[in-house]
Amino acid sequence: MKIWTAHEKPHASPILVREGFSFGALLFGPLWLAAHRAWLPAAVAFALTILFPLLFNPPASPILVLGLMILLGLSGRDLVRWSIARRGYLEANVVTGRNQEEARSRLLVARPDLVESSMAAEAAP
Repeated sequence: MKIWTAHEKPHASPILVREGFSFGALLFGPLWLAAHRAWLPAAVAFALTILFPLLFNPPASPILVLGLMILLGLSGRDLVRWSIARRGYLEANVVTGRNQEEARSRLLVARPDLVESSMAAEAAP
C-alpha cells in the first residue's frame, strides 16, 4: 500500500500527492516539477542545473548536479506539496491505496462531503 496526502480547497477537487522517493524527480528534475505544476521549484532547479557547470570546474560540477538530482528525488513530492499549499490548498487527510484511483475512492468514502465538488471539477472542461 502507498500513502497519499489529500489536499483540499473549497469548490475544487481534492489533490492527492504520494509520499516517498520520486524516481521521476531524480531522473527528470525540473521537468518533473514543472509537470506537477511546481513552477517556482522547477525554475530554481533548472537555474541551478545550468549554473553549476558554469560556476564550478568539471570535477565539482557533475557532483553538484548529481547531488541536486538526488535531493530532488528525495524532496520532490514535498516541493509539490509546498506549491499546492501556495495555491490555497490545505493538507486535510492521509489515505492509503494501491494506486491513486483507489486512494481517491477511499478518500471520497471517508469524506462524502467531497463527492459533489470532486464530480463538479471532473465534469468541467
